[in-house]
Amino acid sequence: MVGMSRRSLRKCVDQVRVVEAIRAAERVTSGEIRVSVAPFFWGNVEKTAGMAFQRLGMEDTADRNGVLIFLVPSRKRFAILGDTGIHEKVGQAFWDEVSATLSSHFRLGAFTEGLVEAICMVGDRLATHFPSAGKADRNELSDEVEFH
Repeated sequence: MVGMSRRSLRKCVDQVRVVEAIRAAERVTSGEIRVSVAPFFWGNVEKTAGMAFQRLGMEDTADRNGVLIFLVPSRKRFAILGDTGIHEKVGQAFWDEVSATLSSHFRLGAFTEGLVEAICMVGDRLATHFPSAGKADRNELSDEVEFH
């Protein structure tokens, strides 16, 4: 991989705001949302996102309702992957809507704002199909942004 250092990546994305958005979204759903931020690379973003999905254990949620937003700021590219449980409920049109939102922000270099809005959209839809079980609901995956 060539390109951005971890420090540069962290400057592109305000981790505190993104984690706050994830936690707010997950308070109303049993679904799990992760964000992974990668440096510049020449490979296929979707394929690399798929590998990150597996590496992060996104398929290990009880209801198969994990969602990964994989971002490559240097290329202004991203992929959104939803596990089978959520994808069956929302269909491709929803992912296209979230992608359009991210794209509009990312074209302007507003990575944090795009992520926060996308996380809110995903959280609202997850809450519709996978509402929180209250105190019985447990956080199955880390809320921290992964920088690699």
